[in-house]
Order: sequence, then C-alpha cells, then structure tokens
Amino acid sequence: TKAFGQAYPDRFFNFGVAEANMMGTAGGLASMGRTVFASSFAMFATGKAWEQLRQCVCVPNLNVKVCATHAGLTVGEDGKSHQMLEDIALMRTIPNMKVIVPADATEARLAVLAAVDIPGPVYIRLSRASTKVILGDDYRFELGRGTVLREGTDLAICACGVEVAEALEAAEMLCAEGIEVRVINLSTVDPMDEELVATAARECGAILTVEEHQIRGGLGDAVAQAVVKHQPVLMDMVGMDGEFGQSGPPTELLAHYGLDAAGIAARARQLLRRKG
Repeated sequence: TKAFGQAYPDRFFNFGVAEANMMGTAGGLASMGRTVFASSFAMFATGKAWEQLRQCVCVPNLNVKVCATHAGLTVGEDGKSHQMLEDIALMRTIPNMKVIVPADATEARLAVLAAVDIPGPVYIRLSRASTKVILGDDYRFELGRGTVLREGTDLAICACGVEVAEALEAAEMLCAEGIEVRVINLSTVDPMDEELVATAARECGAILTVEEHQIRGGLGDAVAQAVVKHQPVLMDMVGMDGEFGQSGPPTELLAHYGLDAAGIAARARQLLRRKG
C-alpha cells in the first residue's frame, strides 16, 4: 500500500488505526461507482470492521476488495492478539462475500488482479511470513476453481494458503511409505469447487482438510458441506481446534500445533487407518 500511495497519491487514503471507518468509507466510494481496495491486518480488517463490511459493503453488494495481511498462526511473534484464526469463518458467513486464500505469491498476485473484475465484495487472506512459491508461471487463477497439484487415490488432502506447501511436503513423506495422496489447492473457499471435492471424495474415499485457521467455520467446514451434499466419505480436519495461538517463530508454531508436514502426515495416517 505504501508503494501504491507513492505512485498514485490522489487515489490513496490512509485511515490509520480506524478500520471500521475505512470500511465504511470504502463502501461509500464504491457506491459512487469506484472499485475500492481496502487493506489492514486481518485481525482488524475483519474483526473490528465486521459490522461495516456487512452493512456498508455486503448488504448493498458493492465493489470493495479487502486484502487483509498478517492472517493466521504465521504472524508468529505478535502472538494470539494478532494471529487472526477466525477471519475465514467471519467472511464466508456474510452473503455476497467471496473468500480467497492464495497458496503463494504467484496466486496472491493473480487473485488481486482477478478481484478487480469480480463483481461485488471480495476477501483475500494474505500471510505475513515468507512462504514457498509452489505454483508455476503457467498457473491460472479462477474464482471458484480448485486445482489438483498432485495425483493420488488413497487419500485427498484439501488445503489453502500457507498449508498447501505443507500438504505437498506431507504427500512426499507418505509417498515414501507407499501411500499415494491427492493434494488439492482450494484457494477459493467461497464459492467452493464442489465438483472437484465430490470427485476427490468418490475416487479417494477419504478427505483431510488443512488450514491455518480454526476448524470451526473455515475450509474444513466448507469442504464438509460439499461432501455431505454430493459424496459422503470419511473426513478429518487439521487446524486450530478451539484454541488461540501463542508467540513464537512461525515454523515452530506450525510444528507445535500439528500444522507442519509431519503433523499433517500423522493425521493422514490416522484417517487411513479409519478408512481401512
């Protein structure tokens, strides 16, 4: 945002620590035909400004694109007060809001560009920590479309955000044990690619979801709704299970809460034992 403000000072407005006011103003500008991007830490963009997003942006279905940074456990040393782990749930429950959780820098850039042309409100969840680039230059982002990044039929792992890279690494670990895992990047949490999820459920017989977020109301819930509707199978969800985070290096926090590759692989083995 600083770079944008320097390049286009007449189109940039700094509201300081007044996120509710920022979202209300964003809705006002959008009501006059503008396409508005609003950005702050996820904790405040979705938590402090939830009412304004609902009333001033989503009810009138306006072109406000919220690009929230510092989401999830990997905010790290800032601790539980700033580690927003409920934002996906908050955003996907509001009608008209589209929810995107990019897997890496490549997809983040494409999602922001795509948001310009997506009608109505859009929420893009961005992380703070440096993350692996896993998608190639030929990758194409499309709202509502998931992507199979690795084929397999023993188990499907559906992930979003920084957890996609961890899921791919977990799949490599399991492959060494003779377990073939399908890894799906579900960067669009809402609208969900229900057809892709149903196909994975039918062909793999079990689905594990992975997210750097509370399992209540997040990606896992969204996938479970699609599974129940189209192809009921065994499921498990890896994420924060009703607890706040704590201060620490991002990689250590992921390991502590079972959200690293080793933790994901362990939960996958448990699910496969249930599958038989």
